[in-house]
Amino acid sequence: MGLEHNGVIQSNSIWKKARFGEGVIIGNLDTGVWPESKSFSEEGLGPIPSKWRGICHNGIDHTFHCNRKLIGARYFNKGYASVAGPLNSSFDSPRDNEGHGTHTLSTAGGNMVARVSVFGQGHGTAKGGSPMARVAAYKVCWPPVAGDECFDADILAAFDLAIHDGVDVLSLSLGGSASTFFKDSVAIGSFHAAKHGIVVVCSAGNSGPADATAENLAPWHVTVAASTMDRQFPTYVFLGNNITFKGESLSATILAPKFYPIIKATDAKLASARAEDAVLCQNGTLDPNKVKGKIVVCLRGINARVDKGEQAFLAGAVGMVLANDKTTGNEIIADPHVLPASHINFTDGSAVFTYINSTKFPVAYITHPKTQLDTKPAPFMAAFSSKGPNTIVPEILKPDITAPGVSVIAAYTEAQGPTNQVFDKRRIPFNSVSGTSMSCPHVSGIVGLLRALYPTWSPAAIKSAIMTTATTLDNEVEPLLNATDGKATPFSYGAGHVQPNRAMDPGLVYDTTIDDYLNFLCALGYNATQISVFTEGPYQCRKKFSLLNLNYPSITVPKLSGSVTVTRRLKSVGSPGTYIAHVQNPHGITISVKPSILKFKNVGEEKSFKVTFKAMQGKATNNYVFGKLIWSDGKHYVTSPIVVKALLTRN
Repeated sequence: MGLEHNGVIQSNSIWKKARFGEGVIIGNLDTGVWPESKSFSEEGLGPIPSKWRGICHNGIDHTFHCNRKLIGARYFNKGYASVAGPLNSSFDSPRDNEGHGTHTLSTAGGNMVARVSVFGQGHGTAKGGSPMARVAAYKVCWPPVAGDECFDADILAAFDLAIHDGVDVLSLSLGGSASTFFKDSVAIGSFHAAKHGIVVVCSAGNSGPADATAENLAPWHVTVAASTMDRQFPTYVFLGNNITFKGESLSATILAPKFYPIIKATDAKLASARAEDAVLCQNGTLDPNKVKGKIVVCLRGINARVDKGEQAFLAGAVGMVLANDKTTGNEIIADPHVLPASHINFTDGSAVFTYINSTKFPVAYITHPKTQLDTKPAPFMAAFSSKGPNTIVPEILKPDITAPGVSVIAAYTEAQGPTNQVFDKRRIPFNSVSGTSMSCPHVSGIVGLLRALYPTWSPAAIKSAIMTTATTLDNEVEPLLNATDGKATPFSYGAGHVQPNRAMDPGLVYDTTIDDYLNFLCALGYNATQISVFTEGPYQCRKKFSLLNLNYPSITVPKLSGSVTVTRRLKSVGSPGTYIAHVQNPHGITISVKPSILKFKNVGEEKSFKVTFKAMQGKATNNYVFGKLIWSDGKHYVTSPIVVKALLTRN
């Protein structure tokens, strides 16, 4: 397992009604926490909730203290030690020496901190999704050994104690390659958490934009993709031919305002370096004699973006232009580079390469970054965000939802610099980081607000409220795009982009019981031993249960042959109303809903309906196609994504 490396949503209305998450406890499985961060100040908080049974296990770190905000901390390293070998005493601490856990936990539940910025950019008040919630850190991730950072034994031990301690929400910005659920520690742990009413939120992974890359695929937790927000940190690249390109960066250093020679990394390589390594500015590929005093152009890919800047700087460069490759397209990320830098998109990068090739003495200048708000279009999908279809159970759409995950400013460790490079001696209390690790705790914070508002709702009801109220439109009221300007699909964003204010009044929810999930496991063909991992006791499987009929807020039919009918049930959580079904048919598929009108009189009332899919002769294709089912009473729009793939037979 590894960490999902790689602005909190303004939701004043839900914030006020949910009292900013007061009374809720959010746990975070990650790299630990930096307890001195102002995001974990206990200011404004009353006594610790009486239901809390956790501890502040600081091990040998006597400088590590909890308080009325950070109410618990534990560390788990036995699984890690079984592979890494005997550990020294520095591992006996929940302190975050890496930054990841501090960033994610403060995004989910950090207290309000005024006058925050990253090197003077992004000025504002930092606050978590549930700023008045209590938080607890469960350190399960450590420096990589044999390619892994977070081990199954430690993850399961942390789940056990988090359940015991009394958390309401568990946020997991970690994941590994998809595996069968009975061998998947996150799937097993989150199932047990769900049995105790705990909502588990996970990141989808950073292996996009390829299809079928999503992780954390079980239906009983929320899986979050990453998209941009309407804030940028523009820095401009001026070329000697009077052409200017807009990029982004959070570099602290400023270039003197004049033109500098600009060179492609492949033209600046050491004789011993391979061109395919040098173009990426990989470690030890640049020749200081060719680089000194120049701006170097590095291609994105393989090594970390901030590492490319460090390599350029160590070789004597005065600046770096980081150019996207084709797959990363328009996804630009503001990183705290160690030298003046600008990250530009694929088209602009190609133009920079063309300019350098076209003149004998190419020159350029990079401006210092600024902060720009209300940028359009936003959001769009991050190129790194992992995508469906679900490789373990194609009948369950993953990811479930998308949230901000690009250039997110949140609290950080002060044990390392903002680039996490050994060379980086800078220390900052807040940092800008990108990844599905950052989008996951946005949703965890929103879950905290919903848990404060609706303490009796099941984890499935909260998940449904988030999914069925999401939007698939950007701030120009156009369909959400991917990073290469194409129209994104539910395989990128699930139900869409989270809308916290709408989620607090969904009207209806798709509620799912633990028995529903157990029948789902039976339908997967799991035997009694495999199912006992989830049940802790024998379970009698229902004879006939179709995977298609799990009461999920999205509907996916991966193998439509002829026609098929699926069943769902809706529960009223709002005022009485008559809901009418509206369908946006996927291309080449006809859909009918029976009954197409549902009347609800009381809160808690449940009604079932059937959806029949039929492939249209001559119009259906072998590709996945997408539509929507919307139940509306005129005020609420309970929306489910529909994903279908027809199996066409040749005559």
